[in-house]
Amino acid sequence: MSLLPLAADTLSNALSAGVNPADRKVKNADEAREAAKQFEAFFMTQMLEQMFKDIPVDGPFGGGYGEGVFRSFLLKEYAQVLTDAGGIGIADMVTRELLNLQEKIDGS
Repeated sequence: MSLLPLAADTLSNALSAGVNPADRKVKNADEAREAAKQFEAFFMTQMLEQMFKDIPVDGPFGGGYGEGVFRSFLLKEYAQVLTDAGGIGIADMVTRELLNLQEKIDGS
């Protein structure tokens, strides 16, 4: 199963659930794109955390609470860099979905 349709459905459901339509309107396409990039960066962070969770942190200079904290910051930054470099296409899809939802709101 592809993750992209699942992410779109999840986003659409989250946006539609119990939120006043006037509160979730975007002002322009740039704002929608920025929100979509933030969503993709969050998704990428979650994916990278799963990829790195079984890598051991022991060794002469590794381990401990500090490394766990540092790793989470590092993975968040990796995700942001990947997203800024073009990502994996989630931001494009989410932007389209946000703008489509906006048109539906404006049309009703």
